[in-house]
Amino acid sequence: MVGREQPEPLQMGAERFEAYADLVQNRKVGVVANAGSRVGEVHLIDALLEREVAVHTIFAPEHGFRGKAAAGEEIKDGKDRKTGLTVVSLYGQNKKPSPAQLEGIEVMLFDLQDVGTRFYTYVSTLSYVLEACAEKGIPVVVLDRPNPNGDYVDGPVLKPGFESFVGLHPVPVVHGMTLGEYANMARGERWLKGAEQLNLTVVRCTGWTHSARFAPALPPSPNLPNWEAIRLYPSLCFFEGTDVSIGRGTDWPFQVVGAPWMETQGFEFKPKKRAEAPQPPHQNEVCYGADLRAFAGAYMSVHRGLYWYWLVDAYRQAPDKAGFFNAYFDTLAGTDELRLALIAGADADDLARRWKPEIERFKRKRQAYLLYSD
Repeated sequence: MVGREQPEPLQMGAERFEAYADLVQNRKVGVVANAGSRVGEVHLIDALLEREVAVHTIFAPEHGFRGKAAAGEEIKDGKDRKTGLTVVSLYGQNKKPSPAQLEGIEVMLFDLQDVGTRFYTYVSTLSYVLEACAEKGIPVVVLDRPNPNGDYVDGPVLKPGFESFVGLHPVPVVHGMTLGEYANMARGERWLKGAEQLNLTVVRCTGWTHSARFAPALPPSPNLPNWEAIRLYPSLCFFEGTDVSIGRGTDWPFQVVGAPWMETQGFEFKPKKRAEAPQPPHQNEVCYGADLRAFAGAYMSVHRGLYWYWLVDAYRQAPDKAGFFNAYFDTLAGTDELRLALIAGADADDLARRWKPEIERFKRKRQAYLLYSD
């Protein structure tokens, strides 16, 4: 009887030191990292220093190096209290490393836990780091991690004129790639300045496929505290461009929807000021709506796509249609087509079908850059 081949254990790119040791040893190393950049239970920075890697500078994305800052809060340069290393912010006024900030760095490691959406800013941080390093001739090593929303592709593709830090490239809202795969595509499609001279290495993670469920060991950011929030985030983030709360300032960010004017579905909550939500929408107001925590597990384990029902339903309930959207909505969507479709009366099925042809074109193009099977 022939024994079955044992599956590979799940292992992050950062944990596979043997795969990138030769690229960092005896070199001055820059590292883009945050609280989730771990090698087992040890932070990547500590693991590198234990191996006598010469870490030169730490670069911190949105939410900071230790991952405690609220969304949108400006991150300041400084020193890491534990190691004394220089920490350079890549959020706020300075989103792309300057030549001066890269001075002396001989290789750049990039290790962030992404959640697979165009508007989650880590993918834009990746793009700017790749560009900056290409311009300086600095090799980049992406230490890959699974994408917890890597099992589907959905949503409108970003249109020209709508580029921003929550969407730089013509990809759908849910692109279905790891950061390593995205880096390959950004270089291959020449979305990056200096792409042709970029020296890029992706250290693959092992034991994961696009169809596998993956829940990060640590929250990727303060308002995505668990797997349910991460899975609902691609669908609920659109509400950040509306008058509806998605639970910032509660125990359930990105797991509930509600507003003072919505019909209750047996659930109500009151957003309050917190460290991770200093100015939550509808602060200190009772919001009526729905608890989606159980829905996240039941729906997302079966279906592969954005869930449009809640957005359509909220717009139809809104007493002030003109005040429902704010200026951020089209930026998040990467187009004005979604807003205009809702105003025209599109239902959830209409929205699910609307971008299917361009999604299929994107998926065919994306196939050449994938590192993991479906």
